[in-house]
Amino acid sequence: MSEQFDVVVIGGGPGGYPCAIRAAQLGFKTACIDGWLNRDSSTAFGGTCLNAGCIPSKALLESSELYHRMQHEASAHGIGVGKLAIDLEKMQARKQTVSRQLTGGIKTLFTANKVTGLHGYGKLLGGGQVEFTAHDGAKQTLSAKYIVIATGSEPVNLKIAAFDGERIVDSWGALDFTEVPKSLGIIGAGVIGVELGSVWSRLGAKTVILEALPTFLPMVDAQISKEALRHLTKQGLDIRLGAKVQSAKAGAKGVVVEYESGGEIKKETFDKLIVAVGRKPYTSGLGAEELGVALDERGFVKVDAHYKTNIDGVYAVGDVIGGAMLAHKGIEEGVALAEQLAGHHTQVNYNAIPSVVYTAPEIAWVGLTEEQAKAKGYEVKTGMGSFAPSGRAKAMEQAAGSIKVIADVKTDRILGFHMCGPYVSELLAEAVLALEFAATCEDLALTMHGHPTLSETLHDAVLAVDGRAVHAINKPKK
Repeated sequence: MSEQFDVVVIGGGPGGYPCAIRAAQLGFKTACIDGWLNRDSSTAFGGTCLNAGCIPSKALLESSELYHRMQHEASAHGIGVGKLAIDLEKMQARKQTVSRQLTGGIKTLFTANKVTGLHGYGKLLGGGQVEFTAHDGAKQTLSAKYIVIATGSEPVNLKIAAFDGERIVDSWGALDFTEVPKSLGIIGAGVIGVELGSVWSRLGAKTVILEALPTFLPMVDAQISKEALRHLTKQGLDIRLGAKVQSAKAGAKGVVVEYESGGEIKKETFDKLIVAVGRKPYTSGLGAEELGVALDERGFVKVDAHYKTNIDGVYAVGDVIGGAMLAHKGIEEGVALAEQLAGHHTQVNYNAIPSVVYTAPEIAWVGLTEEQAKAKGYEVKTGMGSFAPSGRAKAMEQAAGSIKVIADVKTDRILGFHMCGPYVSELLAEAVLALEFAATCEDLALTMHGHPTLSETLHDAVLAVDGRAVHAINKPKK
């Protein structure tokens, strides 16, 4: 039996569920298929992000940071906390509660917007049809004018360090530890590796991160990434750059990792090993290749500027099409596609995508680094604002870090912001808005910021571009 829809979205993560909701709001009869199954076999919308990625990781980051701050900052505030103890079972339960509240919220939104939510798997059949297979094996054919692939991504599994679910785990497994490992190894010092490393290091694990690249977070401006590395190292994270893993073998006593560094082969044994070397598009069982959907050499679905594949009526958004593999980028693409299908003129500005690492201090950026700007032929000017003189940061006992702005000398237009400091994930919104509106340094210099606030540091950075900052050491210009 076939059921007719206007839009069928395959995937209920950050790319899929907003697309389905917006399509329904615009008058399309919409269905959204999501195959997610939790460890306890319960179903949920929200994909990896809400169930085993963005949200649960932030819950653990918050809990572990609170524990760390109580250990190291409480006394400075005149607070005696006595002997601290970790109840990891309760911490994990809270993480799960936060995740379930948000996934349940999607279900509520589907009901409110009359989206048909289907738990199971979707397979492209061609001719505007999708085969839906429920988790109990029941099958149904869905027909639609528009089919959207939003199946997301999955962790890259290294052959030299294959996941075993016990000793060698992916990012999902790293969020489910039932006890704090005494020693923890992580392959990859990207966003996921550094965040997970921060969680378990704060809770007591001796943590070593092995990164093959010679630089830390190369997508971040060099000055800011070096500062961030210094702060994270000071906290106890052992981040080894230029460390190329050769093999990882799990045994009864741990995981033996061999890696090459400085021309030498070295060995290290860990209780647990997290492999966090990136993610790849998830298209398993989708039927994309059988239908002839064009994929690139890395398996990402090819789309045009309007998210259309080479197959009529089939579109794709989110991680599965590549680019910045970020939840908010998927959300914007899903909404933009729904609006385009309804005849609206909308687009995503890929030059103003915010990125955040939720460590403490946080690391955040948008736009070009100084190095990238110069490579593109810009004559650049830069400004730095430090959190050290910030009254708000000092009151919070979090005065580490700084903000850097990169601008074009000829036009004064802001090209990028790169930050390391307290809650820069929130300060980043002003920076993104500046790039979205092609703001100049003068525009932000003339914008009043509240005192005392953390945002004043961003203001100082912009003022420093032309030597006008009063809370920074610079060469004043008359």
